[in-house]
Amino acid sequence: MKTQRPISSDDEHRVLQFRPRTSPTPGGNRGNGTVQPLRVAPEPLDLSRYERPRAEPDEFRHRMLANIAALAFTIALTAIGIWLAVSIADLRRTQDCVLMGRRDCAKITTPHI
Repeated sequence: MKTQRPISSDDEHRVLQFRPRTSPTPGGNRGNGTVQPLRVAPEPLDLSRYERPRAEPDEFRHRMLANIAALAFTIALTAIGIWLAVSIADLRRTQDCVLMGRRDCAKITTPHI
């Protein structure tokens, strides 16, 4: 099979020259070809200007107790989920055994005397 390429002429291909922006504001001093130094911000660039004064200081003890309570709740929820999954799997196994017509499906424990 022969591949077909479109016929192209040199008029279709152009190389565009990209120049870096010289001014920080768009539209300012365009086309004069002079390079201007970047303006430095007069104030330091930190997050102190976004801080809000608090009426009360942070209570780290309360925060730690809340974190411990959340961790205990998460562990309890995970344990209950695992127990539930094991119980459902056991019930399913027993149900499959009964539906197959077997007789020894349920585990019977005898007391030790």
